[in-house]
Amino acid sequence: MKRMKALVCCAAAACLAMVLAGCSSQQSYTPPEKSATVSSPAIGKSGTLRVGVNAGSPPLAGSPSSSSKIVGIDVDVAAALADQLGLKLEIVDVGTDPEAALKEGKVDVAMGIGSEIEVSFWRSPAYLPKGVALFSTSANATVPTKASSPKIAAQVSSTSSWQVTNEFGQDALVSENDLKSAFAALADGSAQYVAADAVIGMYAAHSGGYDAQIVALMQQPGGYCVGMLEANTELQAAVKYALAALTDGGIVSVIEKKWLGTDIDASSLPLTTGASSAMAPSGCTISKAPPASAAPAIAA
Repeated sequence: MKRMKALVCCAAAACLAMVLAGCSSQQSYTPPEKSATVSSPAIGKSGTLRVGVNAGSPPLAGSPSSSSKIVGIDVDVAAALADQLGLKLEIVDVGTDPEAALKEGKVDVAMGIGSEIEVSFWRSPAYLPKGVALFSTSANATVPTKASSPKIAAQVSSTSSWQVTNEFGQDALVSENDLKSAFAALADGSAQYVAADAVIGMYAAHSGGYDAQIVALMQQPGGYCVGMLEANTELQAAVKYALAALTDGGIVSVIEKKWLGTDIDASSLPLTTGASSAMAPSGCTISKAPPASAAPAIAA
């Protein structure tokens, strides 16, 4: 009987080994490709979404010093957008002139279009917040007022530094060469706050190892949007629907956390007394999804 049990055990072990060997020889599962939801003439290249980015604007898009590959938040959102549409992705560096690239047919859509600028093309709801924010490393930091005589570090000759002097006066500005130096001044006590674009500032703090958070916005929250030709209504509808799926599904939040260490809900942030409404024109509204479970020189 003992010998019979031993034979059964050996046979079972051999069978299990064969099964495991068979499993290890199988290829991993690859989900089927999605069917394309848009085609020509809504897109200029069959099966591919050509996306324009400004490769000189990290963390939205840029190239690491060790590579010519373009990476960033806009690239990741574009990849998710193309996948949602059932298309392949082609990234095109359009620099600071996305309008020309769209009109010349070099790209189907352009990422990182600010809500505060005047454009002659259609813009989607925003997938990222935009606006000058005040950062602090103190969990107890309060929203400063001009009467409190704050010291606010900002990059020299930037929109943020202008916003500081405009609201708090010239004496409040601690002018620094770049955001890295601005956050260093915050860390060593030379400044009480840093002023920078919400996304760019959060990226600078996260990549620099500073435990900073946004205390307030110095402008009404605007956003970074996707732009495309006004006449391309088919692609507009498809992109708007796909972006809603990505934000509502938490994909954009995951991408934010990858690059910024957190996702930014601008709608919950307080405003400084002098915050203007210049950042929220019609055509590009903030659409912020609930949180999900996740360089080159930086200019504010």
